[in-house]
Amino acid sequence: MSETLAGLLLTAAGYLSGSVPYGLVLPLLLKGVDVRTIGSGNIGATNAARAGGRAMGVAVFVLDVIKAVVPILLAQAVLSGPSARLWIMTTAIAAFAGHVFPVWLGFRGGKGVATGFGIFVVLAPWAALAGLASWVVAYLTVRISSVGSLAGTAVCAIGAFLTHGPGSPIAWAGLAVAAMIFWRHQENIGRLLRGEEKPVRKA
Repeated sequence: MSETLAGLLLTAAGYLSGSVPYGLVLPLLLKGVDVRTIGSGNIGATNAARAGGRAMGVAVFVLDVIKAVVPILLAQAVLSGPSARLWIMTTAIAAFAGHVFPVWLGFRGGKGVATGFGIFVVLAPWAALAGLASWVVAYLTVRISSVGSLAGTAVCAIGAFLTHGPGSPIAWAGLAVAAMIFWRHQENIGRLLRGEEKPVRKA
């Protein structure tokens, strides 16, 4: 099999992996709740937690991370030619795009935080660790999920640039992922600027 064909197949597999809407499927199967009808209507971990509790939210977050990690690791294992790095980046972005724009849901998916984090976990692990720490600190400080997500995303993107340099496609892939996550949070950012974004209630 040629590297181009393998890359195309892996990219398609990345998209299909990313497009599995765990945040919709798990609450629907386990609680009989369609998360699109409650809270923010988003299919991500935060809204899944509203539907089924903290354990549900954690499960969705982990699965959304894994659906990026698995296709990227597979691409790294399969590809070794001169275009391998490009196809690995393409597979990673495809997994992210699958989550944000899943064909099964009319291309209306999640905000991409967990799946984007999965990309950083594999391609820029130190940046991912710094981003996770930033998310924890920001979230525990203000108890607002979007603040933690945006802070963690920004640190991941900056960390990828610092660890890999602007000449690396990883740095630019990280920037593209971060830009999309911020774009998907534009309503949250608007509410934050107006002081209307509500904190998560303590259990």
